[in-house]
Amino acid sequence: MYSFQAVVRKCTNNTINQFERLGYVGNAMANLNTTGYKAERFEQLLDTDGYLKGAVRTDMSQGSLRITKSPYDVAINGQGYIPVVSPTGEVAYTRDGAFKQGKDGYLLTNDDWMVGDGIKLPTNCHKFVIKPNGEVVVYDDAGTNVCRKVGTVPIVQFDCPEELVQSGMNKMKPTEESGEPKLVKNHDMLCQHNIETSNTSVYGGVNEMLRLNASMIASMRMIKVVDDMYNKAINIREG
Repeated sequence: MYSFQAVVRKCTNNTINQFERLGYVGNAMANLNTTGYKAERFEQLLDTDGYLKGAVRTDMSQGSLRITKSPYDVAINGQGYIPVVSPTGEVAYTRDGAFKQGKDGYLLTNDDWMVGDGIKLPTNCHKFVIKPNGEVVVYDDAGTNVCRKVGTVPIVQFDCPEELVQSGMNKMKPTEESGEPKLVKNHDMLCQHNIETSNTSVYGGVNEMLRLNASMIASMRMIKVVDDMYNKAINIREG
């Protein structure tokens, strides 16, 4: 038989877990319009002591591809990540292909991380094309089919991508569990003039927020009921 204190502890533990889970749902909803965002989910597990424990898992399912007018936009149609390098040499991995051209001509992320090993686009070229296999070619003059290759947008994959961790600004970092990045060769996964939308489900997110809100209200009411019963039991004992 559970004591009053044990019931209160279990209800409190459940409420804390629900609050934390609600935080992850809210964060996913806030990133509904973030390009290539992968939602993090807080899953509850029943431990051997009867208390609920939380585990954070990243949903690696692909978001929808949306056509854009910008030639700098590129999406991955399949599994994988694009390596990017910060101005200080830090390496991370992203599916956010909303790129731009920096002042030195290099292809950059929106927060100025270099794409791959560095792809420099001539500032005076007529146009450039990012092929499905990642090759970047430029056409110097209009009305010509002559092009030249200036670089390649690489794609890497991980043995266990679910174990990648968020590192901020829509980038991922590998862990020991995720394994090291492996370069994908002979692929056709890149789609220029496209971006990948967030895989957050607005309907699922709203439904879960409503359900969690109801669950937290019920747990807090239960704590109050048990607390009142405990106080009454003390008063009877003292009387």
